[in-house]
Formats: sequence, C-alpha cells, structure tokens
Amino acid sequence: MAEHSQHSHADSDVNRLSRSLPDLLKLVEDLTKRGVTVEFMKENLTFNGDDNAMSKMLLGVMGSIAQFERELMLERQREGIAKAKEAGAYKGGKSKLDAGQIQAIRDRRSAGESAGKLAAEFGITRQTVYNLVAA
Repeated sequence: MAEHSQHSHADSDVNRLSRSLPDLLKLVEDLTKRGVTVEFMKENLTFNGDDNAMSKMLLGVMGSIAQFERELMLERQREGIAKAKEAGAYKGGKSKLDAGQIQAIRDRRSAGESAGKLAAEFGITRQTVYNLVAA
C-alpha cells in the first residue's frame, strides 16, 4: 500500500506571499501544480488546483489590493526621502575616504593598479573603486 504525502503552505494573508499580482498568481499556480495546498488564513481562501471561479476572483482582488498598497507605500517613501533631502536631513552614509585618498585611487588606477589591490588597501569594495574612477 503506497502512502501519499500531502504538502501544504499556510500564510496569514496574501501580502505575506507576494506584493505583486502576477507573481502571486504564478506562485499559487506553480505550487498547486506540484500538489501543494496554499491556504490564506486571514482571507479564508484555500487553493489546491481544483479551484472554483469565485476563489480565483477573490485571489485576484486580494492580490491587486496588496500590490496597490505596496505601490502606495513605495510612493510615500520616495516622497519622504525627497522632502528629507530638500531639508538637508537625508545625506546618505559618511564617506570612508577624504578627497586626497579619492584622488590617489583615481591616479593609481589610471596608472594600471588593480581595483582589488586598491580596494583592500583602502578598506573599500572593488565596486567603490570603479565608481570613484568613473565619477
């Protein structure tokens, strides 16, 4: 007698699984095709591949709302950062290097020294070396 294992995934709500409607729909479809039952506790929705039209519609609506909320939050965040920059309160991280060190890195890099060697010497990443030279 063969035993069948049933897999399930439970989330408190749709927002926890995905913030994008297309991603949510694809993820639920992929999971149910693999035999996983997806359950959203807050919305009282369960998907197992044998879903009816109403549950699919509710998933679409809930996913759309989650995506809308996420986009609003990001928009507000961008606005807040822009206002903080205007007020001088948002300046980014403090530079590890002074103007002399930056010029030395540029000069030595243009003379052929490796970005890796310079990065190790100055305690920065190779990408930072590349960014300094390109600026």
